[in-house]
Parts: sequence; structure tokens; C-alpha cells
Amino acid sequence: MSEQPAAARPVRHRAAVATPAGETRASAYVCEAASCMSAQAHDITVNLAAQCAAAGLTDVMVKRVGCLGLCAAGPLVEIPQTGELFAQVKPGDLGGLITALKSVKPGATPKPQGPFFEKQLRVATENMGRVDPESLEDYIGRGGYEALQRVLADMTSTEVREVVSQSGLRGRGGAGYPTALKWTTVAKAEGKQKYVICNADEGDPGAFMDRSVLESDPFRILEGMAIAAFAVHATEGYIYCRAEYPLAVARLRTAIRLAQRAGFLGANIADTSFTFDVQVRLGAGAFVCGEETALIASVEGKRGTPRPRPPYPAVEGLYGCPTLINNVETFANVPAILRKGADWYASIGLGKSRGTKVFALAGRIVNTGLVEVPMGMTLREIIYDIGGGIIDGRPFKAVQTGGPSGGCIPADYLDSPVSYETLIDLGSFMGSGGMIVMDDTSCMVDVARYFQDFCRDESCGKCVPCRVGTTQLWMLLDKICRGQASLADLDQLERLAKVVQKMSLCGLGQGAPNPIFSTLRYFRDEYLAHIVDKRCPAGVCEIVRLPDARPLDAQPTEVPA
Repeated sequence: MSEQPAAARPVRHRAAVATPAGETRASAYVCEAASCMSAQAHDITVNLAAQCAAAGLTDVMVKRVGCLGLCAAGPLVEIPQTGELFAQVKPGDLGGLITALKSVKPGATPKPQGPFFEKQLRVATENMGRVDPESLEDYIGRGGYEALQRVLADMTSTEVREVVSQSGLRGRGGAGYPTALKWTTVAKAEGKQKYVICNADEGDPGAFMDRSVLESDPFRILEGMAIAAFAVHATEGYIYCRAEYPLAVARLRTAIRLAQRAGFLGANIADTSFTFDVQVRLGAGAFVCGEETALIASVEGKRGTPRPRPPYPAVEGLYGCPTLINNVETFANVPAILRKGADWYASIGLGKSRGTKVFALAGRIVNTGLVEVPMGMTLREIIYDIGGGIIDGRPFKAVQTGGPSGGCIPADYLDSPVSYETLIDLGSFMGSGGMIVMDDTSCMVDVARYFQDFCRDESCGKCVPCRVGTTQLWMLLDKICRGQASLADLDQLERLAKVVQKMSLCGLGQGAPNPIFSTLRYFRDEYLAHIVDKRCPAGVCEIVRLPDARPLDAQPTEVPA
């Protein structure tokens, strides 16, 4: 699906801001990202601007901004001069905000905002909650397009790739492939036409990282794509975004139009011979289209199914031409690296995992929201210091990273640092950045069943191991959850999971068994409780006893270790 019907396009809001004629004494930044917009954030912007004008606050600026991060407390309004953050603001009750704005002293010093903000390190999201996502002038005022202009004026394509290589940046879409290595492959591939694609097909349950970046700082993605295009000798680009993100799509199109008018996209960018332009292509929501070859097929107007590799898209991609594909967060890091230098970026992180990572905290956690932390920060710091711990103070049970293809990490490993290598060692992986926290009310067998149900539903059906195997895995998990399985079924579950992992065509099928492997590794006792004791320890699963099932109070049979 390449274009959204006109009738389905979202209603565009004009910016409602109060801009002081002279010096700004105080500002009110109103979050107008999707989560806050769903709770009337735009009405807050309009009403607050009107009330400031009525109160004679001519030195106060009311500005629409993108995501402020603490999504659970929205709608949010920040007064940056003092660091005050007003949560759950209502459009009809703005008296507290007006009072706070009146009380701001010239040159006020921001107050500490607490661990949620202070423990983060903003790189990819440095402009989120600071710039108006539909204002090119605002983006330029925060250093926007400095990197691109420097690249075009002073650097060669080889030098750009060397800087990215020295920074240690790895793809933030999941696998962590070295970004510069992929760029170099595309640059050296033969072909008169080359493409750059931004993969914004974010389909993981509980993930909203890419959506928030696109809604909050779209110019940054365009700048990162343009720098990448210069580095690999590409002239055309596409942003493949799911149609379920109408606000992100609208702001991307606005950003593209404004960048074209200003000469940052199109022919002869910044008065040089470099030409690069970008189009938006909409996906219909198929999870499999997050896989590179399936995404390419969808952009070409075909059914989104993967193909065997090699050849890889870097050599033979869109329309058979060399194609660079990176995700939203990867491109968002590029301008900062070129502005501040490879050494600066490489100084952040742990081992081969350099820089920062954006995570979407969700599940049974107090501070649901978007965070960016340096690689190497522990899971405990992310979940308890930044995330605020578990809702109602319940015991932590597991955190699931990496989306449907990731794994569930138990409490014993809360002090493990977050890096590509560490998460793989724990039976999970980084993924695009979803982080779902679970407490003791979660049944881990049911969790594995849920993700397997998602994978079987999203399978494109092209290869038998995925099409049939994921359904069979779900059926076995469902049988276990209902208390109707035997130990032989558990053995079959493990054998089949290995077959699906090794024989599937693409990452969807290859990664689908990962939640099974990790829950069996750390929570095998819960599987045995369902099978042997005919009970769900968490009280989640509805055990359906068969006529020949032994009584629940009978002694469990001895199970070999």
C-alpha cells in the first residue's frame, strides 16, 4: 500500500502558540505526541495560549513539542526554565499552569527532575520535547542540518563512512549489524541507481520508539538519511512507515515539504552537486514487512514476503539496485555523530555496544514511557530507578526484550548490563527496543503462548517451517496452559522449536521460538506445574481437567532433572 486514501488522512492542527514579541521569560512546552494527543493535548495548547494572552503574559511562549517521555503521566506540560513537569493536565483546568508561569523569575534555574530524566542520556532523542516537530526553523535553532552542511562542504563519502565506523554505531533495528560495514557494502556495490530506505515498520507488541521519534523530530531522520545517501552515493530515499501511525506520517510529509523548500532535499542540496529526495510509503501493518526483503517487496507494490538471501539488499535490493536499509533510531544517531565526532560517541557504552539505546518501557511498570540510556546501564537501573519499579510494589518476575522474537529475563539477572552481547548470552536480544516488564501475576507459559500466537498470526506463510511450525508450537503451548499436556508434549515442544528456528526462511520464523527457549530455560518449573500438577502457579491459566487426570492434591510424579 503506497498511499493513504485522502479520506483517511488525519485532520491537521495549525500550531497554536503564544510567541512573545520580546525576550522570553517563561515557556510552556505542551507534548503533542500521539499518546498525549489522544487525551486532548492540542486543546491544552490552544486554551493555554489564550489564557496567557488574557492574563497579559506577553513574555510567555506556549509551544507544541514532541514526546516528553513520561507517557504514563500524560498529557504533559513542561516549564523548561524551572524544570517543572505538569502531569495529567486537563484542557479546562489550567489555573495551576498560569500561576506557575507567572511566578517564573527571569533567569530561573531548572530544578532536578528526578531519576526518570536525570539517569537518561539523550542522543537520538535529544530534540524530543524541545522542538516543534513541524518547524524547520526550530530544528535549525537546535543545530539541525549543521552535520549535513559540514559533510557536503568538507568531507568525502569515504570520510563520512570512516567517522561512522570509528563511532562504533550498530544498527538499532534488532540484529546490531555494524552500520558502517553495511554502508560500505552499498557504496562499493555496482549500480548507477542506489536507494536509502528508513525502516519505520515498527510492529513489536509494546514498542513505540520509532513512532515517537518520527512524531517528535522528523527533520532529524531526513538529515540522517541524507548523510547516509551521500556516504553510499544514493539519490533516492523512502521511509516505509505503517499506516497505523497517522500523526507520524503527517509530520513526516510536512517535514519533507519544508526541507525541499529550504533546499535540504531535492537537487543541488546546499548549493552542491549532491541530489537526494525522499518519499513516504505506507505499510498495511504486516509484522513480516519489518524484514528487509519483505519490506522491499512491499515498497515495490508486491505482497510483502521475504526472499532467500544472498543476494543481500545492499547488493541487489529495491528494483534490483543496491539499497541501504536502516531503522529510525539508527538514522537519528547519525547527525549527532557527525556533529560531535566519532570519539565522543564511542566513549559512551560498553564493549562492542557503543552509544545509547532507546527503549519503550511497558507492562507492569510505574513509569511507562520512552527512555534513552547509555549502553551498559543495568536492567535494575532501567526498571527501578528510571521506570519507578513495579506497579503496587509487587515482586518483579521477568522482563521481556527484543519483541516477539526476544526472551524473558528473570530477577536473578537484574544487575546485568544492557548490551548486545549480554542480552544474547541471557537468551534474549536487543531488538528494536521494546521492554515489557512482568510481575508475579504473569504466567510465563501463557506469555510464551501469547507471543507464539502473535508470530503464527503474522507469518506470511511462504515457508512451511514458519507457517505450520508456529501454529503447532502454539497448539502445544495452549495444551500445556489448559493442563492437558504430558511430558512427551513438552519434549515435542522443544524439538519442534529447534526445527522452526533452524529451517525458517526469515527472522520472523527463526526468532519465533525464542520466548519458548527462554521461558523453558528460566521457568521450566512453571511448565512442569501445568503438566504434572495440573495447576497454574500464577493463577492465570484456566486448567481444564480431563476425566483421567489425577487429582490436584495427589503427589506429583517424579520428574528427571
